[in-house]
Amino acid sequence: MAGTAKEDVKVLGLALSPFVIRVRIALRLKRVEYEFVEVRFAEPKSEILVKSNPVYKKIPVLLHRGKPICESTVIVQYIDEEWTDGSGSSSILPADPFDRAIARFWAVYIDDKLLALIWALRPEKEAAKVTELTRQFRQVLGLLEEAFPECGKGKGFFGGDAVGYLDIALGSCLGWIRALEKDKSVKILDAEELPRLAEWAERFMAEESVKGLVPEADEYPKLYAAAVASQ
Repeated sequence: MAGTAKEDVKVLGLALSPFVIRVRIALRLKRVEYEFVEVRFAEPKSEILVKSNPVYKKIPVLLHRGKPICESTVIVQYIDEEWTDGSGSSSILPADPFDRAIARFWAVYIDDKLLALIWALRPEKEAAKVTELTRQFRQVLGLLEEAFPECGKGKGFFGGDAVGYLDIALGSCLGWIRALEKDKSVKILDAEELPRLAEWAERFMAEESVKGLVPEADEYPKLYAAAVASQ
């Protein structure tokens, strides 16, 4: 199925969304061609988004042969299961059921803890609150720092030798983290405090499946401004 025609696969979303980035990385890992459709996320939302995801009306949405799949982690799992025809692409989720459960657990942790801090820190201007949120950020990442050797089996990624499910979940946030570090003049992914994650982040960003999909820190303000303007 790796030869699926581009018009058969569409991704609805915004380029700066970590949830959308996850889907695009997964498709690239599976060598699936697709069309990326920027949608209006604020009210009134794009008609195609409302029609494709009438329950939550949120991005991303994967349209495969006209059928919508919603929620980023669900979409990534769908991509992993759908495109498995031996085209040279590797499995995204771990093969072992226990390892797969652990990866899913930490992905939920990232969505619950890490992304909440990104949304809280982005608009914050008060210095004391910025300092406190940065401290909380490093605490949350600290548990992932500890989990990394076990999840990755001592190798370069959470997925072992290659980018996997948990790498995608966390790596999709790296652009926002670096943008916040620059904007707030703070250090979140501190190499001294979080050496494993700092090294992992460099490896992740250098992967061909990631290049061009996770915006650089300087790109976030203009992408965000463009998204707001379009709404």
